[in-house]
Amino acid sequence: MSGKPKLRYSLLFMISLIYVLFLGGWNSHSAIAAQANTSVELQSLIDRTHEGDKLMIPEGTYRGPVIINKPILIEGEGSVEIVGSGDQQPVIQITSDQVSVRHLKITQPLPGDHSAVQVNGHKAVLDGLTIDTHSYGIVLRDGGEHEISNTTIQWIPGSEMNQRAKLSDKRNGIDLFNSHDNRIHHNFISQMNDGIYLESSNRNLIENNKVDHSRYGIHCMYTNETIVRGNGGEFNVTGAMVMGVRDAEVTGNTFAKQSENVNSQGLLLFDVQTSRIMNNKVEGNRVGLYVEQSHKNVFEHNDVLQNFVGIQFLESNLNHFLNNNFIGNVIPAEANESTDNRFERNYWDEFHGMDADGDGLSNITYAMNPFFQRLTSATPAFQLFFQSPGMQFLESMYSAGKNEWTTDKTPLMKPVSGEMKQIKKTGDPQVWIFGLLLFLCSITIITYLGVKRR
Repeated sequence: MSGKPKLRYSLLFMISLIYVLFLGGWNSHSAIAAQANTSVELQSLIDRTHEGDKLMIPEGTYRGPVIINKPILIEGEGSVEIVGSGDQQPVIQITSDQVSVRHLKITQPLPGDHSAVQVNGHKAVLDGLTIDTHSYGIVLRDGGEHEISNTTIQWIPGSEMNQRAKLSDKRNGIDLFNSHDNRIHHNFISQMNDGIYLESSNRNLIENNKVDHSRYGIHCMYTNETIVRGNGGEFNVTGAMVMGVRDAEVTGNTFAKQSENVNSQGLLLFDVQTSRIMNNKVEGNRVGLYVEQSHKNVFEHNDVLQNFVGIQFLESNLNHFLNNNFIGNVIPAEANESTDNRFERNYWDEFHGMDADGDGLSNITYAMNPFFQRLTSATPAFQLFFQSPGMQFLESMYSAGKNEWTTDKTPLMKPVSGEMKQIKKTGDPQVWIFGLLLFLCSITIITYLGVKRR
């Protein structure tokens, strides 16, 4: 009698096993669960998953690389990590349309040009990933309509390679080429070359991402109709670099504390046309807004706060600056070789206007003196004399071509918000004394070198 129950249980086990292996896969909504065993070949589990199915990966560490060549959903249960091996290829490569990958940690330990995740296809969903890499994070090529969200990407921390790595040795966090109509939102990227890089990719939405300690937080190259909205960048070389762009929307971003590099800017625009730059905050940067060879753009309701230079533009024409606040900047504005730009109703805290009719607008115009920018462009070493008494005296005496200087015709008497922001400015007499001494020492050295050469 004791043998019959054992035989019955054995038959039930065999029937259940046959159903899971052979019959369960016919259901388009079924889920194939991998065993929590790190020795299991992850690629074979992917290959056994039918189109439209969901592959749940239990907690554990798995070895890549793997290729996903069918529309399936892969999701991690608990702590799941996929680590690249010595093969020179992406840890995860997606070659099919409509693939979803969620809640995995992906590690690419190899340096070079081999990403953690590469997507060739359309309509992929990458959500809730944690990526540590010595190469690219996520690469999108020749496709589009993807969504990347809630993902953290960083150069592998704490390693000897990380301590030696320069920005030029690193790769980009999210890298797009010829990839259109994507939505990239709510991601955090740190210590990469460029946080999010777009080239020849149109109609992308880059929204609510945070990037720090990288070269360019967001870098757009030759794109059209790109939307950069609600992003934040700190301690990068430049918060956002927008170049060769048409019909872009750059709105509601905050770029702060880009000041540790001589080329640091909050927002840099080069060859940008017919775009809208609105409701952004650039604060505590070396240059808040840098605009070069950019035309027919609208800058409205931006807060330019506590930068070394508030706005600097060169060879840029036919732009419209309206209702912006320039507060607490050491140099509010510099303009050179830029004509026909329309400045109106902006607030300049250093400018002391006069409102005779009480309409909130100054009856005195605010003209931007190009002296310092022209001088330092020709001889960069003269930046050492910035705000020295001698330099300020020379600047006050400079009036060449004043009728062509960029001018705010109707500057505001109060900030756009209607309330003056309390921002401290350097007025310590010791600073002036130090500047005077520096200026006198510099003159002495220059004179001495000139006499010595004779």
